[in-house]
Amino acid sequence: MMLEVKDIHTYYGLSHILFGLSLKVNHGEVVSLLGRNGVGKTTTLKSIIGITPPKSGQIFFKGQDITKTPTKRMVKIGISLVPDNRRIFPDLSVRENLEIADGIKTGTWNLDKVHALFPVLKKTANRRGGNLSGGEQQMLSIARALLGNPELLILDEPTEGLAPLIVRELEEQILELCSTGISILLAEQNLKSALKLATRCYVLERGQVRFEGTVEELADNDEIRSKYLLV
Repeated sequence: MMLEVKDIHTYYGLSHILFGLSLKVNHGEVVSLLGRNGVGKTTTLKSIIGITPPKSGQIFFKGQDITKTPTKRMVKIGISLVPDNRRIFPDLSVRENLEIADGIKTGTWNLDKVHALFPVLKKTANRRGGNLSGGEQQMLSIARALLGNPELLILDEPTEGLAPLIVRELEEQILELCSTGISILLAEQNLKSALKLATRCYVLERGQVRFEGTVEELADNDEIRSKYLLV
């Protein structure tokens, strides 16, 4: 088991957001969190990474309890987050954005390997991060996370706001990434993308899991999709 979240309750101030949420990610598995805006997808990811630690419940990474582990230590233990706002350095070049992360944690990912996965980042190496398109910024954010050599990559809404052509390109790159054996947990509102990328999924509503199963089981469940996913 790569990741196990057990019965977590998370709050923003006095607001109770997650209600006894549990999920699992196996080694080499791609798992998607699905649901409409505001159901707790991003809060779940932030709880795992330690940005909004749960008030109760436990989070295990490779069998180790990381519930109270500070966010700044997550990359060192093998977890990288690509946030929904990307958080690249707009005034630094693409190369400089990547060099900041290169070598943080030893492993198979290096500049040559991320350039092979995202060739556009080699072509735009001298361009400022703030001058990249949305899709290029997303690729840069994922590449930077990969240079931390994670065993678990967490993606928050990776296709949000991107043009359909760029979404398809990014999907292919993430699928190629999946083939390397890395474990991925992604929150995604784009149902089509999520079903294409994931092997299993969890559907959230009001901070609780309403469905857990394979993408095939979800595709066959019209009731769940119409009740919790269709706008």
